[in-house]
Amino acid sequence: MKRKAFSLAAMALTVLLAACGGKSQTTQTAVETEEVKPAVKVANVAVRPVDQVRDYVGTVQAEVKNNIAPQAPGRINKIFVEVGDHVRKGQKLVQMDAANLQQLTLQIENQKVDFARVKELYAVGGVSKAEFDNMKMSLEVAESQYNNIMENTQLLSPIDGIVTARNYDNGDLYAGAAILTVEQIRPVKLLVNVSENYYSKVKKGDKAIITLDALPGEKFTATVSLKYPTINAATHTFPVELMLSNQDEKVRPGMFARAELNFGTEHRVVVPDMAIVKQPGSGERFVYVYNNGKVSYVKVELGQRLGDAYELLGGIPDGATVVIAGQGRLADGMEVRVEK
Repeated sequence: MKRKAFSLAAMALTVLLAACGGKSQTTQTAVETEEVKPAVKVANVAVRPVDQVRDYVGTVQAEVKNNIAPQAPGRINKIFVEVGDHVRKGQKLVQMDAANLQQLTLQIENQKVDFARVKELYAVGGVSKAEFDNMKMSLEVAESQYNNIMENTQLLSPIDGIVTARNYDNGDLYAGAAILTVEQIRPVKLLVNVSENYYSKVKKGDKAIITLDALPGEKFTATVSLKYPTINAATHTFPVELMLSNQDEKVRPGMFARAELNFGTEHRVVVPDMAIVKQPGSGERFVYVYNNGKVSYVKVELGQRLGDAYELLGGIPDGATVVIAGQGRLADGMEVRVEK
């Protein structure tokens, strides 16, 4: 009887130990499975208003640029200005050789005397109307030639501006290149190429902020003065001309400039920059989206950078949860555990 009781006790102890051992093994397996899941950190994203600011680059240009030169080769008697001089519209800049002008002046004076005599004769019927008309036309042609030669003997500035180039000295023979270049730098302009997506949003009179490498720390306000009416089929952009008053003449043609245009506000999903994953070998960007213990690999289209975040143009819905740390061990559809 004692032996039977001992056997029953031994069996009960064996069953108890087996039960405890099985429970311990199951718990250990669960812990090991949990540890196999990659650990990630996540963040919730949301839609917020984002100013649609875009930056463009270009080179400052003069509003008007005139090359000063006569129509035909000739000797340069005197150049009255130097590079950097401000000039006024109508100011005499260059005096060319006047020999032809002097010769034509004498010819016209003689023609005027002859015409006066013919006019008197015509009044009393001494010459025909045809002779009178021919003499009159001949004098008008000579006077027109005189005005043309005068314009090409005394070269005047067509604009208010500044002399930016001088290619000859006094006494040189003009042979083709401009003698002087005069540019109007009040105002100046900047031509930028804007994406066709914004064509309907650009209006004449819109403001732009201009910065220049040559003038660090300074900002200037420009105005949209012209929007070109066609789109470049190759680049899908259109030119926009920005006008800067430049009353103090700080900005000069040839300076490298950056223009900032604001196209209004759009509501966009904004994600932390740590969530963005670049696919090797391509320019595509992805984000891991967390949902119910798993992650999905989602392609996104980036907009502008906003400090430590990015505007998204598409790919992630409002309120999604995205992975911001631990992406290096992940794959699409993988189960993960979230760490705080």
